Parts: sequence; C-alpha cells; structure tokens
Amino acid sequence: MGGSILGNRVVRKEDPKFLTTGGKYVDDLFDEPLLAGALHVTYVRSTVAHGQIISIDTSTAKDMDGVVAVFTAESLGLELMPAGLNKSAKRAFLARDKVRYVGEPLAAIVATSRTAGEDAAETVVVDYNVLPAVVDVREAAESTVHLFEEVGSNIVFDSMNLGAPDNSGPEFFDGCEVVVRETIVNQRVAPCPMEVRGSAVAWVDGRLHQWLSTQHAQGAHSSLCRTFGYEPANVRVIAPDVGGGFGAKIGLYGEELLLSVMSQQLGRPLIWRESRSESMVALGHGRAQVQEIAIGGSRDGRVHAYQLKVLQDCGGWVDSAAFLAPFMTRPMSQGVYDIDRIECRTLSIVTNTTPVVPYRGAGRPEATAAIERAMDLFAAEIGMDPVDVRSKNLIQPFNEPYQTKMGQTYDVGNYIESLNRVTVAAKYSELRAEQAKRRAAGDTVQLGIGVSVYVEITGGGGTGDTAKIEVLENGRAKVYTGTSPHGQGHDTAWSMLASDQTGIPMDRIEVIHGDTDLVPKGGGTFGSRSLQQGGAAVHVAAVELVDIARGLAATLLEANEDDIVLDKENGAFHVAGSPSVNKTWADLAVAKKSEGGLVHAIDFRVDGATFPFGAHVAVVEVDTETGKVRHIAHTTCDDAGTVLNPLLRDGQIHGGVAQGSAQALLEEVLYDPDGNPTTSNLADYAMISAAEVPSVTIVMMETPTFMNPLGAKGIGESGSIGATPAVQSAVCDALLHLGVRHVDMPATPERVWRAIHTAKSGVGQ
Repeated sequence: MGGSILGNRVVRKEDPKFLTTGGKYVDDLFDEPLLAGALHVTYVRSTVAHGQIISIDTSTAKDMDGVVAVFTAESLGLELMPAGLNKSAKRAFLARDKVRYVGEPLAAIVATSRTAGEDAAETVVVDYNVLPAVVDVREAAESTVHLFEEVGSNIVFDSMNLGAPDNSGPEFFDGCEVVVRETIVNQRVAPCPMEVRGSAVAWVDGRLHQWLSTQHAQGAHSSLCRTFGYEPANVRVIAPDVGGGFGAKIGLYGEELLLSVMSQQLGRPLIWRESRSESMVALGHGRAQVQEIAIGGSRDGRVHAYQLKVLQDCGGWVDSAAFLAPFMTRPMSQGVYDIDRIECRTLSIVTNTTPVVPYRGAGRPEATAAIERAMDLFAAEIGMDPVDVRSKNLIQPFNEPYQTKMGQTYDVGNYIESLNRVTVAAKYSELRAEQAKRRAAGDTVQLGIGVSVYVEITGGGGTGDTAKIEVLENGRAKVYTGTSPHGQGHDTAWSMLASDQTGIPMDRIEVIHGDTDLVPKGGGTFGSRSLQQGGAAVHVAAVELVDIARGLAATLLEANEDDIVLDKENGAFHVAGSPSVNKTWADLAVAKKSEGGLVHAIDFRVDGATFPFGAHVAVVEVDTETGKVRHIAHTTCDDAGTVLNPLLRDGQIHGGVAQGSAQALLEEVLYDPDGNPTTSNLADYAMISAAEVPSVTIVMMETPTFMNPLGAKGIGESGSIGATPAVQSAVCDALLHLGVRHVDMPATPERVWRAIHTAKSGVGQ
C-alpha cells in the first residue's frame, strides 16, 4: 500500500480550467438565467476630498437614453449610521451630508448598458461647500479641521483607552547605554487585485440572490441580513471565481450592499463592476502607518527597552482597519525578541483619503517592519553586525506556550534556528565579503544585505470552520468547505486531505465553496486561517466519515467492526485478510440512499491562533549615481508547521516576497495637498512585475503546532511579512557607509538619490 499523499508536491487541480477555458468571474455572469435582462449600475463619485454637499443635480442624467433610474441617499432614504469603533462617527452608504475623500459614492445610475451609465454619471452636477483637506496623518492628529465634527477630533481611537500604562517618560530607558530614535513610514498601498470589485443581484419570488467577488460569502450573507433586516432563509450569496483579494474583499462595501435595495425597488436584476481607476480610489487601501520607534540597550548588543507609537491613517471612514491594523500591530510589537521593557501605543486617525482596510497581514507586517528597522538602527549605532544583534536578543527555542510582554501566547518557536538556516543558505559571510570589496573599491554599484526575523499570528479570525463530505453512488465525493479560495489552491489541498483518509482519488473529489445555500456556515479566507481551520475541518470530517463507513461495512459484511480495514488503494472495506469480499465507497453510498446518503458534516473548533515564524535575507544592488535599486537575490526560511503541499507553500511564499519587495521598492498611494489622488491608475501607481522579482531560495523548516490536528500554521502572509523589512534593510545597508541612516519605503530612485546627497552635504545628519 502506498504512503500518504500529504507532504508531496501535488500539481494544482485548479490550473487546467484557468489556463484553458478560464474562470467564471462576476463579469462573466450574464449567461446566468436569473440575471437575464440585468441592468448596469454606475456610481457617481466625489471629485472633492472634503466638502459639505449643497445639492446633487441628477436631472440631466435621468433624461438620457438608456437611463432607467437615478438614486441618491435622499431618494433611497439612507440614514447616517455610526461606526462600530466610534459611535460618534456616522456616514451613509451614499454621501448625504458631506464627502470625506475623492471617490466616495454620491449617487447611483441604473442603465441598460455600462456605457450609458458612465455617460450619464458625467452629467451629474454636485454643488459643494469645499472644506480644507487633511491628508497627512500627523497633521490630521493636530488639525482643527475635523472630518466628523461630532467626534471633536480626527483621533477616533487611542489604545490608551484600553487601560495600558503610560510609559512615555525618559525613565523608560534607564540603564540603557544607547538609545536610538527614528520616525518611519509604512506607506499607504493599493491592493490591486487582478479582478476589481463586482457584484450582481436578482430577486426571485421574494428571495435575494447576490453574486459577489468576495473572500467570505457567509460573512456577506450576515452583513446583508443585519443591515437590511432580511430573513437569512431569503438570502443567497454566491462567490464565483475571485481574482484576488488580499484582505480588501473580506467585508462588504456600500456599493455592493445597495444593489439589493435598488434591485428590489426596480424589480430588475442588476450588475455592477468598478473600473480600475475606481478601484484605485474606492477599494480600501492598506498599511498607512507612521511609526515612532525608540530602542535602547547596551553596547554589547543586548536590547533592554523598545517603544513604539503608531499613527494609523484610517482614511475617510472609521472602517475595520481603524481598529484591526493597530489592534494586530500592538500585541505583535515584541516580535521574536526577549526584551525587558516594551510599550506600544496606537492612535487611529481619520484623513481625507480612501478608507483603509485589512491588507495582507493586517497589522502584523507593520509590527515586524517597525521592530526590524529598530534592530538595524541599533546595530548600526553600536557598530555590530545586524545578524549578531538579533542572535543576542532572540527568544530561546520553546515547545510550550510562551507568554510575551505584550500579552500574546506564542505556540511554538525556534527563531535562532530559522536565522541560522537562512544565513547559511544565503551565504551571508560571502555576501559581506563582497560588500566590503565593493566599498573599498568605491564602486558605483554597492551591495546591500538585509535581514529580518519575524513571528506572526494566523488563524486569529474565527475559532474553527465547517466541513461536509458526501460520497455519491458512483463512488465520487463532494467536499463542502466554509473557506473560499481566490488563488490559494484549496481545491487541490482539500482534495488531498479527503483522499488521504478515504482513498478516493483526487480527481474524483469535487470541492464546493462560496455558496451559502450549499455551505450556510463558514469562516471565509483571510488571516492565513484556511488550512489550520478549514483544512483541519475537512481532515477531521474525513477521519470520522471513514469510521462511520467502517461500521456500515461491518454490518453489510456481517463482521466485527474491529476486523474491518480500508484498502485505500482500491477504495474498498474488507475483513482483514479477506480482500476479495469487500464493499466499495459506491456500495456504501447505495446502501445509505434511503437514509439520505453517505454524508458527514462537522463544526470544527480550535482553541486559538498559531504563530508562524521565519527569517529572510534580501540582497540588493544600489546605483549610487542614480539611486536605482535592484533586488537581486532573496532567501527565506518560513516555518508554517507541517506542510501539506510544498508546491502550494512555495507559491504563497513567492507571491508574498513579490508583494513585500513591491512595497519596499515601488508601491505608494499618493495625494496632493488638496486630497486629490495622484496614483489613480496603473500608469502612475508602480506595480511590480516578474522582471523586478529575483529567484527566491526557500529553506525548509517545519515546527508543527499543537493547536490543530494537522500541525499546520498559516503561510499566506508570511512571505510579505518577512520580505518587506528585509528588502528595506538591504537598501539602507547598501548606503550605511555613505552616512545614510534610514530610507523610508518605497526606496524609489529619487528617494535613494536624495538620501545619498543629503548625507554628503551633512544636512540633517
């Protein structure tokens, strides 16, 4: 009998479809019978960053050919709703009192074609009383211009309100020989999924059917019912193929929620898809933190105190990231280091910019970036190699829960081993020798080596998931999962898990997800939770299904259940030692037909999150005459516990490294002083391509967790968490001998060139 399929490089089942006929996305839904005759929705968006709405004139639009209806907040009767984080901050799904960012929806045009709707939207005239815009988060914190006057400030949340002690005095660093301070920017970025947002709705016999490009169909179902009071049985949400999410498609936006209301009023199906330019200004942005760091210790390399103050830019609305990003940054601020005194304070601040939402890692990359930059600054100040400083301060290996100063309980960790493995694989000593050679020669192109060590929290969203496995009369199987893939490879992974236990071949297993009629309960896909919660649920369901089937086979074979074995290679149960007389999965499914079939469902629960960790080494070349940076090599050791499929793991790491490198070197959402976005399309916003990403060397390391039966931890965000600070550190390292202390992300040629010339002139040094 063959070994387990788990742990092997199994080719993705999904790929043939995507590479041949293609996926079916929201824009491909016009052949859906329920959407026959669907009208198109176009949203009119604010062109002003901050202003009171005097009037919205839609008269011309209403009379245009192809226009069926025009809706505003007033005509829909939309009320101002309080934010979950700060009840004094209120808004409506369509702006009705004031606008707070360019791109905020003001009105909806319903037309017979997309072009007719877009033409009509251009004719809507909005009269504003334009107000001063506050764009910089530091200025917004002090400004007397308030986005939400009822709040009385642009600071909508302060972690000090949670009862944290105020240790901001200088005595916090008592006993430290060296204290280094720096203000760093973890810049605002756009998620840029390949598929922009889209949704379609139809009411049939009093029941809502809504298709969404979403990471969490069940969560969308709950939002619709909660917002409009719909009966859960009267709402069906379907997630077709989803072309990327990165966190920005977890929750529902007003544009998606309002479709059901407008469709119900008109009695017609509706479909909406934003343009790429709309997506750049209206799909939630990520990161957007200003971090004030201070680190103190002794000249032998030991760190004794670390202080972090986070200014979280929320954008123009108090959305989920206003709380979630700083909420995840603060408890993870200690990172992988054993430090005596740690303090982290976060302030959530609104600005006249696109709202910020959770984005790949949601607070954990920001925490890692801060402390890793602090470690590099400290190492540079005392003249010690950054690897040596890290080695002196890493938490010692542990196999039992470890309580941090910030109140987190890490499950398992061996941070020093991951650092050792990655530096050996990257040939760190040889890289330093090459760097010294170039510095001594005064080469124009200098070498930079960046190191990061990280720990992150995964599976923190929800405490489990659902799974159901149904065996059909032809011996095939269906796996129903509460997770929802958008590139992660769940079809392959969940088929592997079910096949491993049942022996049913992977190509005879169908994975069903993203339809709340078929899977009414589910946790969705975000926060690197899928395998350890959704996958573990499939695993446990398969184990229990085999036990149920063994009992049924014993009855049919008139044998003792303890004597029944499953021949996985042939997919048949038989009495031990008598394989010729058996019952196949198909036989058992037929036997259970009158009782509803051979099916088993579970609601799997876990006790808590897991904490993947790892280390990265990034190598860059910097042209000191032009400021141009090339990311030429990258080595990672990402420990995600037990690996189900190395091929899928590698794909997640490669994508994460690309995303991290992009933030470190290229990506940044920018606004002018009046709040006008200057990066509202992919011509102005620098997206990374294969040409800019080096080959990634992946070093294996598996430290299983005890938090789930698979021993698995998350991997979806690890690459970006480790890569971003490593690449940034590499740039700073390349310039250190020139007197450059720090370069904010993204390290564009202009920013690097200016840093070099500022250091040469001695300004600010």
